[in-house]
This record gives sequence, C-alpha cells and structure tokens, in this order.
Amino acid sequence: MVVEFERKDRVALITLNRPEARNAVNADVAAGIEAAIDQFESDPELWVAILTANGPTFCAGADLKEIAAGNLGGLSTKKGGFAGLVRRARSKPLIAAIGGSALAGGTEIALACDLIVCSDETQFGLPEVKRSLAAAAGGLFRLPRAIGMAPAMEVILTGDPLSASDALALGMVNKVVPTEEVISASMALAERIAANAPLAVQASLRVASRALADEDEVLWKTSYKEISALAKTEDYKEGPKAFVEKRSPNWKGR
Repeated sequence: MVVEFERKDRVALITLNRPEARNAVNADVAAGIEAAIDQFESDPELWVAILTANGPTFCAGADLKEIAAGNLGGLSTKKGGFAGLVRRARSKPLIAAIGGSALAGGTEIALACDLIVCSDETQFGLPEVKRSLAAAAGGLFRLPRAIGMAPAMEVILTGDPLSASDALALGMVNKVVPTEEVISASMALAERIAANAPLAVQASLRVASRALADEDEVLWKTSYKEISALAKTEDYKEGPKAFVEKRSPNWKGR
C-alpha cells in the first residue's frame, strides 16, 4: 500500500509509503491520502492524526513522470485537491511529521496540516519556478501566511530551499528535532492535544484556522457560535465538574 493507516489509541498515524519514488504524489497516493483522512474523520474514537512518510524523503511533491505524461489531473481528488489533502475540509487536528526534505508539493502538503514537527535535516521549498511551473497547491498563499511576505517571496521567486532552523525561526514549524525523534516528538504533541476535550479542540481549530483569512467580525460570530454549541455538550459540563472534584476529566466527545 502506498499509504498506510494505523491506530495508536486516540491518534491516527498516516504514512506515505512510496520511498522508491521519494513519496512523490501520483494518483494512488492522492487516493490513499483521501481515504485515510476519510477514515480518520469518520471515526469518533480518533481525535488527532499524524501524517508522515517512510524513507529519507517526506515527499518530493508531484510525480514529474505523471506531469510529463499529461496526467496532472490524476494527482488530485475532487474532495481534497492535490494529494487528496490541500483543499480538504477537516474537523480534527492533523500534524505533519517530517523527516528529510519536503519540497514543492511536499511543502504544500505540510502547509495544509495544522502543525509541523520536522527533522533538523529537513528542507522546505517551492522550486517550481526552476522547472517553469507554479506552486498551485496552496503554497503561494499559505507560505506568506506562515512565514511573512518578505521571506516567502524570496523562497517562492528564487526557488531556493528553506532550512528547518529558518522555518522554526520564522514560525512555520512547531518543533525541530533529530531525525530519529520526529515520530516520537509528533506522538507526544498529538497526545497532549488528545488529552483535551475533543469537541473543544475541534471548535477551536475551526476558528483559529480562519484567523488570517476572515475579518474580525466574522471571527467573533464564529467564536460565539462555537461556544454556544459546546455549551450543549456533555463534555462542557464534565470539564468544570472534574476541576471542582480535583480529578482528570473523562471526555466522551459528546
């Protein structure tokens, strides 16, 4: 299978498994990622997911052999866009766990996730201009939002790579760790998130993910809508009750 799916308690581990092609996205990879996200989103017992890859490269982006053959459309799905992910509507947190490089579409996949943990050897970048292409899977607007306009313009227009240390300093990634610690650090982050009330996490994600796209008035209305919906749930009552009783809360996700 070119995309593997595992359950680890409340965490889903989604792994790209095409290392012989540097995990480049072809039709099978795109369909596999979409199916994995479908499974994660539909399972109420899974609260956080990690997207990672086998081999020394996280993802080299689009399979250029497919592009050369005129199969560009096969690299996207109707629901998720490129790689079955970059335009996908999601309700639960997704962490990119990146060992090695994540260039071109690999960077765009990482930017489509909510948090990023990467290796100290990771390189990001949008080298499409070096091949007379354009980063059309979200990178041209998500990268400026992630690191600021000036550094993003340099990365986009030169096509030169962005190091893990620079990505951390610019606020694009959450953690930089040795390669062998990427999965364990990502799991630790996922478990910290999964310790919280899942519906509250999802509500917070919906608002925060729109922070740089929507006007304040829209965000105020969305925030009020989310807290009003949470107030009708069992977990909303459980949180304060557990605090008063000095015990860990028993979240039910309802």
